Amino acid sequence: MNQRPIIPEDLNRYRWISQPVVNQSGQVAYVEQTIDRLKNEYNTQIRGIGLDGSQDVAVTDGVKDSAPSWSPEGDKLAFLRAGDGGGKGLWILTPGDEQPAVLLSADHKILSYVWSPDGCSIAFISKAVLNQEESTEERSGEPAPLRGRVFERTTPKAEGSGWWDGLYSHLFIYELASGKVTQLTSGEWSVSSPAWSPDSQSLSYMSKQVDDHELDPDLLYFTDVFSIRIADRVSFKVTTSDLLVSQFSYTPDGQRLVLIASDREYGSGSHNRLYEVLVSGGTVKPISSHLDMQFGNAALGDMKSAPASPAPLFEQNDPAGNTMYVLGTHGGSVDVYRISGDGECQSITGTSEKDVYQYTLSPDGKALIYAALTEDRPGELYYVHMDDGQVLRLTHRNDEMMSELEVHRPERIEFTSSDGWPIQGWIIRPEKHDPSEQAKTPMILQIHGGPHAMYTGTFSHEIQSLAAQGYAVLWVNPRGSMGYGQAFARACRGDFAGGDYRDLMEAVEYALATYGELDESRLGVGGGSYGGVMTNWIVAHNHRFKAAVTQRCISNWLSMYGTSDIGISYVEGVIGGNPAHHAEWLWSRSPLAYAHQIETPLLIMHGEQDYRTPIAQAEELYTTLKRYGKTTKLIRYPGSNHSLLKIGKPSLRVDSFEQVNRWFNQYLQEAGEEA
Repeated sequence: MNQRPIIPEDLNRYRWISQPVVNQSGQVAYVEQTIDRLKNEYNTQIRGIGLDGSQDVAVTDGVKDSAPSWSPEGDKLAFLRAGDGGGKGLWILTPGDEQPAVLLSADHKILSYVWSPDGCSIAFISKAVLNQEESTEERSGEPAPLRGRVFERTTPKAEGSGWWDGLYSHLFIYELASGKVTQLTSGEWSVSSPAWSPDSQSLSYMSKQVDDHELDPDLLYFTDVFSIRIADRVSFKVTTSDLLVSQFSYTPDGQRLVLIASDREYGSGSHNRLYEVLVSGGTVKPISSHLDMQFGNAALGDMKSAPASPAPLFEQNDPAGNTMYVLGTHGGSVDVYRISGDGECQSITGTSEKDVYQYTLSPDGKALIYAALTEDRPGELYYVHMDDGQVLRLTHRNDEMMSELEVHRPERIEFTSSDGWPIQGWIIRPEKHDPSEQAKTPMILQIHGGPHAMYTGTFSHEIQSLAAQGYAVLWVNPRGSMGYGQAFARACRGDFAGGDYRDLMEAVEYALATYGELDESRLGVGGGSYGGVMTNWIVAHNHRFKAAVTQRCISNWLSMYGTSDIGISYVEGVIGGNPAHHAEWLWSRSPLAYAHQIETPLLIMHGEQDYRTPIAQAEELYTTLKRYGKTTKLIRYPGSNHSLLKIGKPSLRVDSFEQVNRWFNQYLQEAGEEA
C-alpha cells in the first residue's frame, strides 16, 4: 500500500488513548478521545479491552465521558460525564444494566473522585457549594446589577482557568447506600488529589493553607498533605510546609505516605524527588536520594490528551510499601521505574524511545498497563507481564490510519557542548523519493518550552508535518531541560540566552557537520513559550536563519513580570531579577530590546486568552518589527490559551500547522529555487 505524507488535516483522525484502569478479572477500561469535525470539538468515550487484547469495544455511549474507575470489587465502573453546562457528574455502570445510572448530577461540577477501599463511599472534589441559598436574582426574579469584579490577591488569574471566580475546591463524600453527600472541608483555601487510607477511615488530600495573615499564599511555593478522620472530621497537617508536594500515596499497610515533591531549592528547575512521612505526621525523609532523576513526566508533546499518572504504586506482596513504581523522566525518555527498598532503580518498560504518560497495576500485581507514545506512532496501551518482563501492545486504535501515512523515524544524536555539557537530541532526515534529486535539504530547528521540560524522540504531529514538507527537523534538550540530572536542569537559571543559546547553536553546527545533505543556506527556527522567546533572541542576534516562527512567545521580561500568571516566580527565578531592582538586566535579556536588529522573516502566533505568556508579548514584538519595516506577520487565535497546540480547538490547531508550513515554504523552499 502506498503511503502518503502527513498533512496538518490528519490531526482530525487520530485517536488519543489515556486513563487505563484494570479490575480483578483482567478487564481494562480506558478513555479514547476523538475529534468531531462538524462541531469542532473533542469527544471522549470509555472503551474496554481484555489483557489479551481481545474485545476492544465501547463501554459507554456518551461523548463526554472520562475518568473511569473500577469499584474495589471490580464489578462496577464509575466515570465522569460532562453535562450541557460544562460541569461533570458521577455515573456508574453495573453489570446487567443496559445503561449507566447517574449518582451525582453535573451540577456538582466534580473535579476528581476516588472510591473508598471498602466500596461504601466515594470521595470527590468540587467547587460547587451544595445546598446554597438562592441568589438575589433567583429570589427577586430580576437580573442582578452589573458590578466591577474585585480582586485583592497577588495572582488573581491562572492559565487554563482564567480570572479567579472566588470559589475554592473542597472535599465531599458520597455514601452509595443512602445517596447522602457530606462536605468534609471548608475554608478560604482549596484541596486536591484525595486519597483514602487502606482502612477507609481517613482521607488525605493536598492543600496550601496559610495561618499567618501577614504572609501571602500566592508568594509561597509549597503544598502540604493533610489528613481528615471521617468519624470526627478532625483534620491535621501531615507535612511541614517545606516541600511542594505534587503527588502522594498511602503505603499498603497504611502506616506511611510516599510523596513526590520538590524542595524548590532551584525554583522551577528543582527535581521532584521521593519522600516518606508517617501518616500521623512528623519528619519528612528522602527516599533514594542518590537517584539524580526527575520523578514524574516532564516531557512535552502535542499527542497527549490527559495529564500524567499521579501517585506511586506499590508491589502487591510488599505490605510495607518498600518497593514502588513511579514515572521517571530520564535521558530523553519517560518510563515506569521499579524502586526497591535497597535503592535499586530499574526501568520496567524497556529502553526504546518512549513517553509513558499514564500507567496502572492490575489488582494482583502481575500486570502493568501503560499508555505511551513511541517513535513511530501515537499513544496506545501496552501490557508488561511482571514475571518475565514481556511487553505486548494492547490497543491498535491508530493502526488503520497510520498504515496510510509516511512516518519519519527520528535519529538520536549526542554531542558535548563547548563547555563540557552532554547534549542530546533527535533529527529527522526525509528520504529523497527521486534518486536523481541533487538539491540539499533545508533544516528547521525546533525549540521546546519550559525551559525545565524535555523533548523525547517520540511521535509528534507538529514535527511530522514539517518533515512531510521535505524539511530535516532538529530538536534537542539544551541545558535547563529535565532528564539529565539536577545540575543540568538548573544550569540555565540566571543565564538566559547564555549557555542555552550556545547549546542550540552548537546543535545546528553539529547537525550540519554530521549530515552532508543538509543545506546551511536554508535554515529555519521555531518554538513555543520558552522556545518562542529563544527563537526571538536567536533571530535578533544571528542572521543565518532564513525564516522563523515564534509561538506563545515572550519578548519583554519587564512587562511579563506583571502580566503573566507566573510572572513573579518565573522572571525572578529563571531570568534572575525584578523590575524594581533589576530593570536594566531584564531589559538587556529581552528580545524586544534588539527587535530592530531582526532581519529574519518572523511569523508571530499567539492565543488571545493566554495567561501564561499574555498576547501583549506578541503585540509588543509585532509593533516594533513593523515600526522598523521588518518582514513579519501576526496571527491571533480567538478563545485560545497557552495550550493551543495541545488541546486548542481542532480547527485552530490545524490552521496553526498550515500557517507554519506555508511560512517556512515561502522563505526556505523559494530560497532554494532562486539559488
